[in-house]
Amino acid sequence: MGIQGLAKLLADIAPTGMKENDIKNYFGRKVAIDASMSLYQFLIAVRSDGSQLTNESGEVTSHLMGMFYRTIRMIENGIKPVYVFDGKPPQMKSGELAKRNERRQEAQKELEKAEEAGDAENVDKFTRRLVRVTKEHSDDCKKLLKFMGVPYVEAPCEAEAQCAELVKSGKVYATGTEDMDALTFGTSVLLRHLTFSEAKKMPIKEYHLTNILSETGLSQDEFIDLGILLGCDYCDSIKGIGPKRAIDLIQQHRSIEEVIKHIDSNKYTPPENWLYKEARELFKNPDVTPGDQIELKWEEPDEDGLIKYMTEEKGFNEDRIRSGIKKLTKARHGSTQGRLDSFFKVLPSNTPNKRKIEDAKGAKNKKAKIGGKFKKPK
Repeated sequence: MGIQGLAKLLADIAPTGMKENDIKNYFGRKVAIDASMSLYQFLIAVRSDGSQLTNESGEVTSHLMGMFYRTIRMIENGIKPVYVFDGKPPQMKSGELAKRNERRQEAQKELEKAEEAGDAENVDKFTRRLVRVTKEHSDDCKKLLKFMGVPYVEAPCEAEAQCAELVKSGKVYATGTEDMDALTFGTSVLLRHLTFSEAKKMPIKEYHLTNILSETGLSQDEFIDLGILLGCDYCDSIKGIGPKRAIDLIQQHRSIEEVIKHIDSNKYTPPENWLYKEARELFKNPDVTPGDQIELKWEEPDEDGLIKYMTEEKGFNEDRIRSGIKKLTKARHGSTQGRLDSFFKVLPSNTPNKRKIEDAKGAKNKKAKIGGKFKKPK
């Protein structure tokens, strides 16, 4: 679920904190991707005649097809993905998981009614609601990624928190997920729609935490309290307080403790035994593997291993898998021009290095006259 209503709220109150971008503009970037979120998207989206793809043995393979081809597309665009898999959910998430289970049970009942009535539209609708990512799905994709030479990380707890840790430690540029709580976990850059932007012909939404905090006038701790007021996975929120009211209260009172003191408790009653302090601590100090203890390596794909796994074990068409491997190998060895900011370091104008900046500008202008293209320095 993430943080309820946060994306829409930020669009209204902190528009400079978000921009739309094209996947090709992330060339050279390392991105930590929430694997479970991606697998869920693949299981929902990669379908045939309204059902998930399966092989001759009846095994679901939608997640493998999605992971294989979408990962290749990212690498073709110069992105170096690292997938982060969920570990054991925190105890505080048990309430949210129970609610999800109830919703699945309701969806199962509605599905049975739709099937009995022959309502194809609702059959598809409720079938999608019953989709869940299993350990088997994750294990399948870990094996696939290993053969593809793409690194993955097994988080001790929440994947979004581990992604944020990789960003904060400088291991990667951004977190790729649909869950906005990656921001409350402290990722400086969040990319939404990354794994399906091209398939759905939509731009990637890029959120910058520094700009969001600056425009809202909040500290990171206050932003976390805003997320808890809006509604998160770890505790209930105060009924009756919507997004606009929540941001007004935090901007005025700066903490949940002060908000509680100043609201009409008869009209806005805080939940009994409200665990907002524990939720705050979970966002501030999540259970993660420190970034400096993680080594990320992008290696050459194991062509023979890939073919054997995807065709012999999982029943995919060999010609298509070989074609995908060729694209993967070409993308890894393609001679594409690097990012400009990896060639030039812009220095502040109030430093003694102003001459260096002018020299860099002169070199740039000289190259522009020659042909308008920068050549990668040897």
